Amino acid sequence: MRRYHDTEWGVPLHDDRRLFELLILEGAQAGLSWSTILGKRDAYRKAFDGFDPAVVAGYGKAKVRSLLANAGIVRNRLKIESTISNAAAFLEVSREFGGFDAYVWRFVGGGPVVNRRRGMKQVPARSALSDAMSEDLKQRGFRFVGSTICYAFMQAAGMVNDHLVGCFRHGELSRVRRRPPPLPLP
Repeated sequence: MRRYHDTEWGVPLHDDRRLFELLILEGAQAGLSWSTILGKRDAYRKAFDGFDPAVVAGYGKAKVRSLLANAGIVRNRLKIESTISNAAAFLEVSREFGGFDAYVWRFVGGGPVVNRRRGMKQVPARSALSDAMSEDLKQRGFRFVGSTICYAFMQAAGMVNDHLVGCFRHGELSRVRRRPPPLPLP
């Protein structure tokens, strides 16, 4: 967990495949601990073909059966089936916006929201931004994307810097420059 915190959590992420992976893993975490999912991440990567959304979107019933038998992942039919339907929705959003990165980062204006929280009790489970993201994702056919899941996704993907001000990562990540917003599609 410490290595994940020190090297990955909260670092602005702009790679579509890794964003897809993170969104799926955050959804898989629902009702479980993040350490459980993090411990299964390599098995998830193998089971879901490196989180290639084009491949995952094409999974059929036989693949679902094999995933349900895979002890390396969370064997929840709804979560597995949502991963497949989310892959299809992900591809559609990526086509519409020129990439999932362009779509998702627009919720924070193209760059990280830097919070200045001093204690864990100040860190919310959701926000108006995660509410908006959740609602929009659901309207686009995504599942397991409630506001709390979206807020955890935003934190992990570096869209929201919720490292406490006393944490060495807060200052380091606060200096990350905002990316210019993507150009509108013609």
